[in-house]
Amino acid sequence: MTGMDAIAVPEPAAVEIVALTKRYAPGTPAAVDAIDLRIAAGSYCCLLGPSGCGKSTTLRMIAGHESVSSGDILQGNRNITNLPAAERGTAMMFQSFALFPHLSALDNVAFSLKMKGMAKAERHRRAQDLLDRVAMGHLAQRKPGELSGGQQQRVALARALITQPRVLLLDEPLSALDPFLRIQMRAELRRWQKELGLTFIHVTHSQEEAMALADTMVVMNHGLIEQVGSPHQVYNHPASEFVARFMGGHNVLFTPAGPIAVRNDHMQVAPAESTPSGLLATVTDVEYQGTYVLLGLQLAEAPAGKAGVSVQLAEAAFDAQPYAVGDAVRLTWADAHARPLGPGAVRPDERQSAPPPAIDPATAPDAAALPAVAF
Repeated sequence: MTGMDAIAVPEPAAVEIVALTKRYAPGTPAAVDAIDLRIAAGSYCCLLGPSGCGKSTTLRMIAGHESVSSGDILQGNRNITNLPAAERGTAMMFQSFALFPHLSALDNVAFSLKMKGMAKAERHRRAQDLLDRVAMGHLAQRKPGELSGGQQQRVALARALITQPRVLLLDEPLSALDPFLRIQMRAELRRWQKELGLTFIHVTHSQEEAMALADTMVVMNHGLIEQVGSPHQVYNHPASEFVARFMGGHNVLFTPAGPIAVRNDHMQVAPAESTPSGLLATVTDVEYQGTYVLLGLQLAEAPAGKAGVSVQLAEAAFDAQPYAVGDAVRLTWADAHARPLGPGAVRPDERQSAPPPAIDPATAPDAAALPAVAF
């Protein structure tokens, strides 16, 4: 029996959003602009993007904490767009955990049942059971100020689960924790999601966190969805320049055939005098990272503001051929590692005149057609 077996959990629900829009004032740009997304039942979905991209607004609309300007939110076979938050079958874990400081862990977890009029003995029994399941039963009488960040997160999870949601919504739940605890709690969140089988929708600005947790990653920017896919698909086949740069670990290179992305660990570097082929660059930074060395470089030819690239070398490779700031080098890559980039997401009112969508990596042309030159 796993730690979650005794928790009564309803069937998970798929979530679908259709042309979902949020505009805070007439005539202003939409915070979320007619986005479409389907999240599979029982999956872990991460909404990822920079500050102001619309990810938290989307989560709050799903939760019922933010009104919808237009569009629909479907959960299973129900349209929940206009339902009160308490009737949606969702529960929210907030960034701050939002625990009542004057209540014990037990009473924090039981609070929603108290509001529903449940008898004290029964609500305490249910709350104690949930605290036991998240390894917090022995601290049930402590107040939040007497608990660590990780312990507070477990209490917040138990409080969310006591309402028996079909979908658990998490608004940057790890951002308040120190880095070591963040990694530990990340693993616990993933384990809880698998054991419960619930649909989790998790907002984060951390690429590493999203890749570690998600079955499905949704990369957002300026209220639009740039790309949806598994972490492996999004990282290895970025759809646009924005996705490649935001996910990190990629160089965006500009060729006569269009922009491409090449992972920095797939780049080859050689002293400039040793080969005439490849992009000419100058080493601007050398960072030792233990198992690898990261070279920062400036391309000799590139569009304004886009000459910076990086190359990740294994420690042994750097030891065999060290580089120093100021060295002239040539950069190359294998054809198979070049990913053609599309134009990125466009707003609904611009779509008729927009350029064609991003090339599907599965059908992309051989990178041999993309010569290794910048302009």
